[in-house]
Amino acid sequence: MSRPWEADPETTFKKRLGKSALELGATNSGPECPDIWELENGDIAVIGRDLTASLGTRLPDGVSISRDERLVVIPRSMLIAAKPDIPRV
Repeated sequence: MSRPWEADPETTFKKRLGKSALELGATNSGPECPDIWELENGDIAVIGRDLTASLGTRLPDGVSISRDERLVVIPRSMLIAAKPDIPRV
């Protein structure tokens, strides 16, 4: 049975949503930074710390992580900074 949505591995990055981790003070420098991006196909890519192993064991009822998914954590300030860039519809 196929899923109603699948991630498109052929899409590309369109624009950052919000501010960079450096601008928000969430990193000192370097490429190991959390980030939020809109993709060319309209989907959203989130780069963050993989906490699937630790938080994945404490999921709320009705929440699950598929074998090909990861639970990723980003700083709260990063999502708040991205809010103006996220369409209402």
